[in-house]
Amino acid sequence: MTILKTLLATTVIVVGGISAACAEYPERPITLIVPWGAGGGTDATGRILATLMEEELGQPINVVNRTGGGSVIGHKEIADADPDGYTLGIITTELSMFHWLGTSELTYKDFTPLGLYNADPSAVVVRTDGPFDSMDALTTAIEENAAAIRAGGANQGGVNHLAYVTLVNELDGNRAFWVPTEGAAPALQLLASGAIDVGVVQLPEAQGLIDAGELKALSILGTERDPAHPNLPTIKESTGIDFPINGWRGLGGPSDLPDDVSATLIEVMADVVSSHAFADLMAKRSYGVVWEGGDAFVDYLAQRDEAFGKAMNAAGLVKN
Repeated sequence: MTILKTLLATTVIVVGGISAACAEYPERPITLIVPWGAGGGTDATGRILATLMEEELGQPINVVNRTGGGSVIGHKEIADADPDGYTLGIITTELSMFHWLGTSELTYKDFTPLGLYNADPSAVVVRTDGPFDSMDALTTAIEENAAAIRAGGANQGGVNHLAYVTLVNELDGNRAFWVPTEGAAPALQLLASGAIDVGVVQLPEAQGLIDAGELKALSILGTERDPAHPNLPTIKESTGIDFPINGWRGLGGPSDLPDDVSATLIEVMADVVSSHAFADLMAKRSYGVVWEGGDAFVDYLAQRDEAFGKAMNAAGLVKN
């Protein structure tokens, strides 16, 4: 009887072990870290992605905002997570910039890039009752005394800061005055209240305040006009300056994610990003949809890292 009990116990352990080993990912809820605050574009698009992916994966995806350090804190938490697929995060444009600025040594190589799902150019926005009623008026003011113009749009050294510094440099302004914030949402609040004079943000982030008549866009920092705003000129049309700088957002995990987990997430993400539901939800908020998965996303990030390094060096933002 003792031998029989031992054999049965051993069988249970073996069978249990096989079941655990063969269990399909995911078996439990997933945490999705957003390295920016609630109300901004990364938060909004990340929640859209999470809602649709959890339907496909059959497990809840809990969105957690981890702000601070111009998104360094949130990105580092993603990179430092256990590589088991249960902590993922939205990685953003700033990852292409950290090491150039000297704010963090993090690069895309510290992550498992899963998929790019959004890229949008920044736009120049102002208050409707503010001092600048056109791009011509703003560029003239920048040429005369850029240091007197309070601008903002997110963190110091972020993509919007880079865009504004580039604009000031191209117009031979004396010095860009940038008011840093943890994301676009607080910067837009400062702009609407009159605490700053100019905002450089992705256009969808300002859409609500534009629709409310509090803000207006002067120009888009892209190579083509936005189909949702066909009357809004590009920066080249407005000033003759051509420097398209696009912000990007993607899904990533810590480095060394298991291949089967990565494959599952990339496949599900590809289905979600190509779905009508995702396109409709993003279009309602005027966010662009792009898709680069797996190795193609890695290649994209390598190109962005090099391109941002060149742009930041030209703008004098690279830490030697």
